[in-house]
Amino acid sequence: MKPVTAIRAQLQGIALFALLTTWLVPVTARADSCHVTPWPLWQTFAEHFVQPDGRVMDASTPQRHSSSEGQSYAMFFALVADDRETFEKLWRWSVNNLAQGDIKTHLPGWFWGLDENGEWILLDSNSASDGDLWFAYALLEAGRLWHRADYIEDGRHLLKNVVSQEVANLPGLGEMLMPGKFGFIKPDPATPAQWQLNPSYMPIPMLRRFAEVDPQGPWAQIAKNTVTLIKAVSHNGFVADWVTYRATGPDTGEFIVDPTKGDLGSYDAIRTYLWAGVMPARDRLRKPLLDNLGGMLQATVEDGVPPEKVQVSSGERSGAGPFGFSAALLPYFKALGKTSVQQHQALRVEQLMAQSLTPEALKLTQPPYYFFVLSLFSLGYVDNRYHFLDDGKLQPMWETLCPRATTP
Repeated sequence: MKPVTAIRAQLQGIALFALLTTWLVPVTARADSCHVTPWPLWQTFAEHFVQPDGRVMDASTPQRHSSSEGQSYAMFFALVADDRETFEKLWRWSVNNLAQGDIKTHLPGWFWGLDENGEWILLDSNSASDGDLWFAYALLEAGRLWHRADYIEDGRHLLKNVVSQEVANLPGLGEMLMPGKFGFIKPDPATPAQWQLNPSYMPIPMLRRFAEVDPQGPWAQIAKNTVTLIKAVSHNGFVADWVTYRATGPDTGEFIVDPTKGDLGSYDAIRTYLWAGVMPARDRLRKPLLDNLGGMLQATVEDGVPPEKVQVSSGERSGAGPFGFSAALLPYFKALGKTSVQQHQALRVEQLMAQSLTPEALKLTQPPYYFFVLSLFSLGYVDNRYHFLDDGKLQPMWETLCPRATTP
């Protein structure tokens, strides 16, 4: 089956799945068969974005860059696809090129690519905590599911370094994840201390899993504070890409509009709706999140497509979101029980994704990397390729049909 045809078949099945299935494995699957069909969308992603050495390349920038986010996302997709060889290549490339070959003592740098002298180097050694969390999660779950103690060890080292280098204690709030090691805490002597935060960096299921692995760590508090953040800043049912927390006293603080980024919600924030949508239904934080993110549903229903940009304070929206935005919102619409909206956006994803993969389009440019990333997260979930258990463990379809994993 050709890639576009295979993807179209997967997308066309979404409407049927929305009506006939929940997040359980289809009842027609035999638990003893250990046969899981390949994941066409992962195969297409690997073909267009994953280099033979394990580097994920986004050709949309002059640097033809790779990032810790891109590497870690791809590792998660490879785990969902049970693609062990590619997972290993992705991780080894990441350690060697982003972490100076030593993950025990270095957090991965976030941005690698072509410099002005034509050399491939680490362009920015600052870390990105969302990539670090996805690295750690993929490693811990791959270690558990594939019986790889070395992956578990690496994941634990990453978590330890995240806690020591990327977590801060905010007055009146508690422990919170910073977006990276440097540049996000602003202790200006002339103004109250401020911490710049990104709401889309902290998917609750991952934090649940980390709390199981590291019960003495800050993970349960970060999960709770993530919901506190979103409830505080989600004006008109939207959330911004960036938010700032400002100290108002030694033991008090408040969320404010980010002084440098403003209250724009767009390419970062779209993931916040996605992470809310993939949460287990019994997670007590799921309903508060969904209750405070209703603006995106209303906007999509009124306009027919998700907005590309939203000014959160006023609710003013502009632009038609790309197909990746429609894809990202599919689990969110599913969680809200909005089947018809989900089906309409799924058809839009099918049409525009297929257009980006035509021979004519591929002659001009690489397919849109970020939109495919959002699509893999969302379509993989809606198509039952994976889901998260209540304690944050990953349950991929292949593990359900071929129970080879340990349970600790």
